[in-house]
Amino acid sequence: IYSAAVTLFFVMDPLGNIPIFLSLLKQVDPCRRTQIIFRESLIAFFILTLFLFCGKPILNSLHISESALGIAGGIILFLIAIKMLFPASQNKREVQTKGEPFIVPMAIPLLAGPSGMTMVILLASQAPHEMGKWFAALAAASLAATLLLLIAIPLQKLLGVKVIAALERLMGMILTTIAVQMFLTGLARYLNSIS
Repeated sequence: IYSAAVTLFFVMDPLGNIPIFLSLLKQVDPCRRTQIIFRESLIAFFILTLFLFCGKPILNSLHISESALGIAGGIILFLIAIKMLFPASQNKREVQTKGEPFIVPMAIPLLAGPSGMTMVILLASQAPHEMGKWFAALAAASLAATLLLLIAIPLQKLLGVKVIAALERLMGMILTTIAVQMFLTGLARYLNSIS
């Protein structure tokens, strides 16, 4: 359980998501931010739980391969990263970020991304008789990720706007490489499956 929980925690990447979450929530009323993080984390947990127990049948019924899941996730993350690296002008940005983010991109694909979905499907496929342990590991990883993201709110006040903006750009650069790697991994799986 411990090993699976640690793996899932790093796959969910809450540390890497902190600058993105702060950026997405900076136009939201501070009183609502904690509630939004709880809500998005709960949605991500529900989605990963769904894929843990029903992932294989869902993908098979829709004729979606794990490689397609990886390629799609890579494209979505790449688009998010480009927006972080090259933000729109202030007026346009205020219009774009007005209101609360809902499901996309916080719950999906940042917390419950293709890598997380693939990981839980892989755990369920390797040891289907250990589903209770995998669920406990997923719950522990999700709880730890949520607590870490909640700490990000006071962290924003501590670091200030300029440091957060710099972290946002840095995270955008890292996200582009993660997105490309995710895309290439999905593409490699696809090429191996047809060769």
